Amino acid sequence: MASSLTTASPSPAHEKTVLGHPIGLATLFMTEMWERFSYYGMRALLVLYLVSGGVDAATGSQGGGLGFTAATATAIYSVYVAMVYLMAMPGGWFGDRVWGARKTVAVASFVIMAGHVALAVPGQLAFFVGLLLVAVGSGLLKANISTMVGHLYKDAEDPRRDSGFTIFYIGINVGAFAAPIVIGTIGETVNWHLGFFLAAVGMGVGLVIFLLAGRTLSPKSSIVPNPLSPAERKAVITKALAVLAAVAVFYGAVVAADMFTIKWALYPITIAGLIIPVAVLTRIKRDKDLTPGEQTRMSAYIWFFVAAAVFWMIYDQGGSTLSLFGDKNSERSLFGWEVPTTIFQSLNPLFVVALAPVFAAAWVALARRNREPSTIVKFSAALVIVGASFFVFAIPLSQTAGNDTKVTMWWLVLIFLMHTLAELCLSPVGLSVTTKMAPQKYGSQMMGVWFLAVTAGDCITGLLGLAEVQLNGVGVILFQAFAAVLAGVAIFMYRKKVNALMGGMN
Repeated sequence: MASSLTTASPSPAHEKTVLGHPIGLATLFMTEMWERFSYYGMRALLVLYLVSGGVDAATGSQGGGLGFTAATATAIYSVYVAMVYLMAMPGGWFGDRVWGARKTVAVASFVIMAGHVALAVPGQLAFFVGLLLVAVGSGLLKANISTMVGHLYKDAEDPRRDSGFTIFYIGINVGAFAAPIVIGTIGETVNWHLGFFLAAVGMGVGLVIFLLAGRTLSPKSSIVPNPLSPAERKAVITKALAVLAAVAVFYGAVVAADMFTIKWALYPITIAGLIIPVAVLTRIKRDKDLTPGEQTRMSAYIWFFVAAAVFWMIYDQGGSTLSLFGDKNSERSLFGWEVPTTIFQSLNPLFVVALAPVFAAAWVALARRNREPSTIVKFSAALVIVGASFFVFAIPLSQTAGNDTKVTMWWLVLIFLMHTLAELCLSPVGLSVTTKMAPQKYGSQMMGVWFLAVTAGDCITGLLGLAEVQLNGVGVILFQAFAAVLAGVAIFMYRKKVNALMGGMN
């Protein structure tokens, strides 16, 4: 006789919770933390490695880098960061139409790890191959892993959703904070290539966690939302092969003529990084499917986009111009310990974690009194603050210009603090306004458009570097400071016009 008692089957792994959140959040938290650990660790070393030459006989400090000029190194750094954000758009396309978010993240993690392994191999060829792989992989991952966090929750109205993204954001900053301390210090003081290899290990740990704990993720993440039809797939492959063939023929001819230099590779990417954002915004703005309201909101959004591009142009020099200044001209002794230059790259995530809750509480408190600044005012404040940071930077820079004078490292701490204050006025607000103002037809693509502002800003810096402009010159720093402050004042003066275009949206 069969028993009348039945045993309840265990719930699927992805339905389990930890501290009230889906268990898959822990998987994505750890994956993103280790990916950011690898990314920011390598980024902290990048410019220093590019300018480093042989061993200094006087100081005994390590060389072993590629020996580029500061201007060229800054250009390479800027183009690399621009590529990461430029690749976010095709990365989202792959997730939506080819592999699905989960498979795209797995492939991207492997590509990133392979890139760091290539960076760990001495030599220019291995270095640039590694840089390309990390940029492509980071773009693919960045666009899809946040989507997977959203998949963990039933719908946009789930009350746990916002706090889930907040926890995920903490993982980003934990990885970004630890990376320069571990990877940066070892790479800078022991061996560059060992530092790059540690970045590969970090990404490897993240990939193993992602693969082993995959069953905790939402089944939605394995679905391709809008798969390519056979005809579309054939067309895409044909176009991709045609572009690759054209590039191969062009650079083959350049190499055959013995004309190739690093600038032949950097200039096309930099120019594309400026043209593509303009082309994308123009295409969306001219789309006849947009309603009149969406058209006017896109006109307002262009103001935010330009402001963000100016902001990122200065902000992202924290890893290049400021890093080079800190390495050469800052007195970094702290209680008898020589603070590695890369450690300063940990200041921003540290300040973000400390100050983000303060800013969030302040906006809520001001909103209760109906005194919260509008989005355009917050953007204006961000530009003025980031511009003011370069006015501050001009002070120690003028003291060390043309000589070997060293100034206190606390100048750098102040500048990074000002960058963080500006970031908290612009970055989370920009993400929010992008989702609010996105035309319905481009709801998922507009986040990629927002990242293109980073691409545009870094490509401006890249062009200056390629033109051999000394970005650490007092005049150039003051020019950028004036440009940012004037942009901030300009959008503040036109705030009523922009608010009107937003249709009452704050």
